[in-house]
Amino acid sequence: MTSAHHNAITNFIWGIADDVLRDVYVRGKYRDVILPMTVIRRLDAVLEPSKEKVLGMKKQLDGAGIANQHAALCQAAGEAFYNVSPFTLRDLKNRAKQQQLKADFEAYLDGFSPNVQEILDKFKFRNQIPTLIEADILGHLIEKFLDGRVNLSPKPVQDVDGNELLPALDNHSMGTIFEELIRRFNEENNEEAGEHFTPRDVVKLMADLIFLPVASSIESGTYLVYDGACGTGGMLTVAEERLAELARSHGKDVSIHLFGQEVQPETYAISKADLLLKGEGVEAENMKYGSTLSSDAFPSQEFDFMLSNPPYGKSWKTDLERLGGKGDIKDPRFVTQHANDPEYTMITRSSDGQLMFLVNKLSKMKHSTRLGSRIAQVHNGSSLFTGDAGQGESNIRRWIIENDWLEAIIALPENMFYNTGIATYIWVLTNRKSDRRRGKVQLIDATEWFEPLRRNLGKKNCEFSEEHIRVICDLVVNPVETEKSKIFPNEAFGYWKMTVDRPLRLAVDLSPARLERFERACAKAKEEPLSNLARRVAETLGAGPHLDFNAFMDTVEVDADKHGVKLTAKRKKLLQSDLCDTHEDAAPVLKKVHKPGKTPPDPIHGLFGAEVGGKHCVVEYEPDTALRDSEQVPLLEEGGIEAFFRREVLPYTPDAWIDPGKTLVGYEISFTRHFYRPAPMRTLDEIKADIYALEQETEGLLEQIVGEEKG
Repeated sequence: MTSAHHNAITNFIWGIADDVLRDVYVRGKYRDVILPMTVIRRLDAVLEPSKEKVLGMKKQLDGAGIANQHAALCQAAGEAFYNVSPFTLRDLKNRAKQQQLKADFEAYLDGFSPNVQEILDKFKFRNQIPTLIEADILGHLIEKFLDGRVNLSPKPVQDVDGNELLPALDNHSMGTIFEELIRRFNEENNEEAGEHFTPRDVVKLMADLIFLPVASSIESGTYLVYDGACGTGGMLTVAEERLAELARSHGKDVSIHLFGQEVQPETYAISKADLLLKGEGVEAENMKYGSTLSSDAFPSQEFDFMLSNPPYGKSWKTDLERLGGKGDIKDPRFVTQHANDPEYTMITRSSDGQLMFLVNKLSKMKHSTRLGSRIAQVHNGSSLFTGDAGQGESNIRRWIIENDWLEAIIALPENMFYNTGIATYIWVLTNRKSDRRRGKVQLIDATEWFEPLRRNLGKKNCEFSEEHIRVICDLVVNPVETEKSKIFPNEAFGYWKMTVDRPLRLAVDLSPARLERFERACAKAKEEPLSNLARRVAETLGAGPHLDFNAFMDTVEVDADKHGVKLTAKRKKLLQSDLCDTHEDAAPVLKKVHKPGKTPPDPIHGLFGAEVGGKHCVVEYEPDTALRDSEQVPLLEEGGIEAFFRREVLPYTPDAWIDPGKTLVGYEISFTRHFYRPAPMRTLDEIKADIYALEQETEGLLEQIVGEEKG
């Protein structure tokens, strides 16, 4: 069938909405009627030739008392669905009374097989019937879909002599028309445009990115393709067509099975209906309804190829709560073993769950096959860098890169999608990297490769040409370094986040004014004995300030022992917080003193040699949290953390040390850093010319103002 014929049918169905629904529905609600009615009419047309056979089989099965009739009725219909009501749409067309039409139409809908019932339920189409009846337009709507000028049947319309009046509409063509209707309705509802519909040029690129690198290695056999955020299912069907095409071109015979999950009911109905309309009834059963994150429909299934455009910048808080909350998630997809951590968590912040969809896919990779699995997924920029070291997003990037699964990331032009103009990226992953790719990641800047659209589709104002897709895929199939393609070792994206501490230095103030404040604080805390202790110590040491907190505490301990005051942790904290201030010239506050000869000094890691009580010891100091800082040290830093610390920290803060217990590993990917091209500086001549132009413009304005005043 020609594209002109596709367009004619699409335009005809589109026209039904304006003709029949205009005075009853707002334009944004047309889809609630037109999409399910298109499905119903197509199913009706497919089932018309076998109607009598199905009714006969139904009567026979009922007479024999057979309860499980689905398989036999499908066989009678010759399809993966059927309708056992006594009606076809043509039987209903001439019902004059609205109430009789309502009863018969509902009986007709009730006669469909369970898989079609699920579609109708998710469309909530039965909810529209009272409105259609009250407005007296249901009969008119049915009549329009049966119009003799359009053929939605898989058989041609012929005249009495057998001449073709209207061509048949095969399953593929019906699917194309259905997708075009969806696209047009998405354009009508700009706030929804693209939420469940990925532009065809991007889908083609994604399909080629997962298939072309292994096209010559595809063997005859069965392949499973999965989309965990399948929307209307268009991405899966394009992938199926492309894989079949590549297999044929290499002389291979493949069987392809599609699997998808979708959380939006209407969108799920569209995906399932689309496969039924294309004659892929078995594949339609592999489309599952529900949330991929909190209710995975394929928990033990592995797939050869996976691709998705999941929601980004969208909260997954509800799923998080269903999984048990951030601290109690035990789902093995999101809590695994990695980096010597038996409970390595990959839980992102609840405000954005896009990386969780990727983790879900990675948990479904095949590890025992020659090709393993290949994945392509769309992300926005936040997946590249959000999350600090040790947090969920960074942990996911670390897990992916340290397992050597990340093959490439392609930066797309802005305004490629219907619902967003922000920067987007395609991540390409596999657990079977080629030898030349092992241990490396490729970044491709495709932001300047596009063709402008003649008119915007939502926010989409550009698209990839076939040549753009070929160039990008060639760079992935044959990875080379160019101005737009750069290849890095995995470690280039990793870093250590080290915590740098400096000692707490306290000056003790025992002045009368400070002691009065301390007395009030002790009274509030019901610690009057401590107030008396402080006054006795002040009499011994004087008002101060005293720049050695350690010596002060020695005196405190002697007095406490003498007067029977127990120095609890609470009391020590009160002395420190209410009698002391930080002072850069004060001695460091001791935290721990190691026995002489037991612990070697290691000042870089906070173990300092010092004289304590006349003996040389190794000590640790209390860190000053106000001075605590962190540094990011690249994993590729020559000499590692210590070399960086000696070069970048010690010369400026010689009393600093690294807290090794707080060192974390993080990963982030910066396209800006690797592809940034600074704007060339303007020449002096250009600057002078601008200045002269401004002077002339200013003089002209001044003359006008002065001239007006004179006048």
